[in-house]
Amino acid sequence: MDYDLELSKAASEIKKAKAKKVLIQLPDGLKPKALEIVDYLRANTKAEIYIWEGSCFGACDIPNVKGIDLLIQWGHSKFKKM
Repeated sequence: MDYDLELSKAASEIKKAKAKKVLIQLPDGLKPKALEIVDYLRANTKAEIYIWEGSCFGACDIPNVKGIDLLIQWGHSKFKKM
């Protein structure tokens, strides 16, 4: 299955936040895309990009990591606004 990872949007958000250290969090099904995401973000921002290798069970599963300026989560499904 092909996903639109919206990498240009992620890069824009990193620049907007002036983030120097960014953590990306992916569900298991998208982890094979991790290096593609990191390569794109490194090439299009000045941020250090880190990959969360732990679990990701949805938007409420936020890693407790200090020293990160911005966390970007990807998922398989659209996030529904309530």
